Amino acid sequence: MIYNKEMRILKKNLPKIVLATFLVLTPILSFAQITIVPSDPGAQGRIVNPLGPTGPASIQEFIKTLLTGVLKIGIPIVALAIIYCGFLFVAARGNSEKLTKAKGALLYTLIGAAILLGSWAIANLISSTVLAL
Repeated sequence: MIYNKEMRILKKNLPKIVLATFLVLTPILSFAQITIVPSDPGAQGRIVNPLGPTGPASIQEFIKTLLTGVLKIGIPIVALAIIYCGFLFVAARGNSEKLTKAKGALLYTLIGAAILLGSWAIANLISSTVLAL
């Protein structure tokens, strides 16, 4: 009887356990690397840029690379979300409850698009201001 209760708890929480394990072990395994520097025989290792030797060398370059990647992924998703909202409006066929859901979905899609493009604009504004100094 206790065994069945424990198994139910385990089955219920197994996805959470697997996700937590994945989220903890992935960064450890992907960033854990030691490179021995041949020119310094006494050194144990050094910190290596996880984004590769040609990766961003500064925080500013990293943020620029990150925002560029988010924009390349986010803009098509926003376009698809707007198309989906159009389908929701067409499928509502005058039903006020479905129209309310479609309006809410369009509102949240447009807010997400504004945040996405606003972050890019703010980053460019800050970058150009700092470079002008």
